[in-house]
Amino acid sequence: MSQDTEVDMKEVELNELEPEKQPMNAAAVAAGTGGAEKNGLVKIKVADDEADSGASAKFTGLSKEELLKVAGSPGWVRTRWALLVLFWIGWLGMLAGAVVIIVRAPRCRELPAQKWWHKGALYRIGDLQAFQGGDAGSLAGLKGHLDYLSTLKVKGFVLGPIHKNQEDAVAGTNLQEIDPSFGSREDFDSLLQAAKKKSIRVILDLTPNYRSQNSWFLPEKVVTVAGKVKDALSYWLQAGVDGFQFRDVENLKDASLFLAEWQNITQNFSEERLLIAGTNSSDLQQILSLLGSTKDVLLTSSYLANSGFTGERIKFLVTQYLNATDNRWCSWSLSQAGLLTSFVPAHLLRLYQLLLFTLPGTPVFSYGDEIGLQAAAVPGQPMKAPVMLWDESSLPIASRPGSGSVSANMTVKGQSEDPTSLLSVFRWLSEQREKERSLLHGDFHTLSSVPGLFSYVRHWDQNERFLVVLNFGDLGHPVRLEAAGLPASASLPAKAELLLSTQPGREQGASLELQHLNLEPHEGLLLRFPYVA
Repeated sequence: MSQDTEVDMKEVELNELEPEKQPMNAAAVAAGTGGAEKNGLVKIKVADDEADSGASAKFTGLSKEELLKVAGSPGWVRTRWALLVLFWIGWLGMLAGAVVIIVRAPRCRELPAQKWWHKGALYRIGDLQAFQGGDAGSLAGLKGHLDYLSTLKVKGFVLGPIHKNQEDAVAGTNLQEIDPSFGSREDFDSLLQAAKKKSIRVILDLTPNYRSQNSWFLPEKVVTVAGKVKDALSYWLQAGVDGFQFRDVENLKDASLFLAEWQNITQNFSEERLLIAGTNSSDLQQILSLLGSTKDVLLTSSYLANSGFTGERIKFLVTQYLNATDNRWCSWSLSQAGLLTSFVPAHLLRLYQLLLFTLPGTPVFSYGDEIGLQAAAVPGQPMKAPVMLWDESSLPIASRPGSGSVSANMTVKGQSEDPTSLLSVFRWLSEQREKERSLLHGDFHTLSSVPGLFSYVRHWDQNERFLVVLNFGDLGHPVRLEAAGLPASASLPAKAELLLSTQPGREQGASLELQHLNLEPHEGLLLRFPYVA
């Protein structure tokens, strides 16, 4: 700074004040001087034009006495009391508002008690060799496919039978010993542990005489066979198995009594153990007699196999079964062991997947149902055990791409790369079934509609609602939904969001007007709409 522009500065002394009249920053000043008993001189330089007015304009703050005097004045006392009263009035008002909201809010419906098999689909692997697609199927090889089962979001798989069975020989049948062609007990234990880590349950098929046409031997052997079954149940429960399956129970004398006894064994060990009974019967009365008074037994049958592929017939069968079983938890499949393609034409596979995943109960599938595997897809293979088509290497040379017999898009690999494939639809539906409460355990209400259609609503408490509309016919239909029987909490809105169409061309997420809804031939729709209080 030059001498011409330099501001002439002078020293200004801050004289020591008496302690009670010191400014509020006196402590800081004292600290800055090393903590001496007396305040030292603090010298600062100010401009000349500020020096003259410094003595009269300087502000040293209020002393303690002055602050107390101001704070105790009537005006400040009244102000503090007013602010305090306003605070408590506001706080009590918010509390009262929260109480009113809680009291007037709809009560949440109590969740039903659910076991693990209520929460997703089950997957049957009846033939290890056919499922693995190699020359030899083994328990060790099955372990390597657990990651694939995880992608399907299934809650468990039914394995086997894999026990030692000499055809039609009771003495040569040991339900507690694994057939060496499948592996060892160590292989089985390793499979159990690996499945447990992936939260996949293992259900063991103990159908005794599975290598014969007569699964339960001759009637006079029933007592001996039943004794073997009881011992096997205890043995495998201790080993860590999560459940059991018995097929062809209609051929077992006094089947309902034996099923009740075996159910008691599993339930007494743990309520988280499952018993599945399978029958080829499609007769409702016979199915009900097999179930008897047992609780939590799942029964797979051919009940839906004779639907005639019409909406009216499917609606009748479903509602009849739910009413006859008093809305007990049930399972849905088209047979006790066969593939969907053995009963359903290819153009209806997506429709049936949507149906089974959205009905109230546990959907049960056989391996290959997720890709539309056909029993005759691979020439030379037995109808009951078609080879699983993992990729092109799973196909015999004569059936590989280029041969004209089987295409790559029929394989797991090919369909995994296609977001519109049957496998992709299966995975998506399985995931929705697992996470949406309305599909998991929601109420079920059928709707009246035009002939050829089957439609229903799934809803639970204050969760989102789902509308399913299925056209089993060969012709397109305008949809006229009559929701007269629906409760007010599940009444249909004017529009609903499209989640899935089994036919290409519709935009997922689109808002569709329900009064102007049209379905293509063989099309199924899954729509979602919100809960409205």
